[in-house]
Amino acid sequence: MPSRDTGEAAERHALDFLTRQGLKLVVANYRSRFGEIDLILRDGDVLVFAEVRMRKNNDFGGARASITVAKQAKLIKTANQYLTQFARPPQCRFDAVLLGAPNSGAIEWIKNAFDGH
Repeated sequence: MPSRDTGEAAERHALDFLTRQGLKLVVANYRSRFGEIDLILRDGDVLVFAEVRMRKNNDFGGARASITVAKQAKLIKTANQYLTQFARPPQCRFDAVLLGAPNSGAIEWIKNAFDGH
């Protein structure tokens, strides 16, 4: 498990990467009673819920495998809670930003990492 500082650094790195790709930050670390979403961004008209994961190695499937079905369910519930503020919710997607070991520079952006329905 990454430390809080390492996790925050990973989220900053992911946010920097995503903003260089043209996305705009809406909210960082959105929390509800269901859980937390690392980053909520806009990609044009699409609202993006981004999960940031970092793993030092690929043991046990690496960063991608750490986004389990249970974690996905929590993210979906949290996103649905966030969307209650909209009279007409925008189009949405769930992305994953996977980072390698700290300072490795390895980054993988998976758009539509899982279905939110």
